[in-house]
Amino acid sequence: MARRRFFVDAIHGGAAELRGDDARHLTRVLRAQAGQLYEITDSRCAYLAEISEARGDSVVFRVLEPVASPELSVSITLLAALIKFDRFEWIIEKATELGVERILPVETARSERGLLTASATRGERWARIAKESSQQSRRLRAPAILPAAHFDAALATSAGHRFILDETAAPPLLRLAPLPAERSNSVALLAGPEGGWTETERQQAITAGWQPVSLGPYILRTETAAAAAIAVIANTWCG
Repeated sequence: MARRRFFVDAIHGGAAELRGDDARHLTRVLRAQAGQLYEITDSRCAYLAEISEARGDSVVFRVLEPVASPELSVSITLLAALIKFDRFEWIIEKATELGVERILPVETARSERGLLTASATRGERWARIAKESSQQSRRLRAPAILPAAHFDAALATSAGHRFILDETAAPPLLRLAPLPAERSNSVALLAGPEGGWTETERQQAITAGWQPVSLGPYILRTETAAAAAIAVIANTWCG
């Protein structure tokens, strides 16, 4: 069974302290005790560490040795249309598990009114979801959750390859994956809202250099499409 991994702020002199909710979870739920082994990461390296002290909201670790922490060979930015927050949080969780580096919430023409404004109060919660999902999936670092942007501004996102998911007659994403020699180390993926893109948005994206792609003949929910496309990109670039 894989050891649990926790994020720590810093490692100094071969020791690190975990505080707050994660520490309380360790001491009160997992009944952590001195001598038990876990993995910790400071978002730069991951280590096997032994608990030297555990009490209340503080757990102190002693670093034992580095542990391998594989990362994707491509940096993926997910630009996800704002949808109802319970489902948007599902996108954050699954996109994190699949290895994205950044998540940009996007207000589109068909996004529900008020979501952009309301998203400004969700940053801390979304960052916590990304952190918890990163620990569960044993990532080295959590993805960045960027402030929400309007569609026009989101189109300026730069990447070596930029794909926009489109339910119209777009070619399959897998077919358009570049050959290894042509692959950039960065990909941006734009996933649309319920109801799809307006024709104006579709043309704006194409004019800005985004490549329309599809995931097959069926109409997928926003969160399903985002997760499926990330998985295709991650595994294609690993090949």
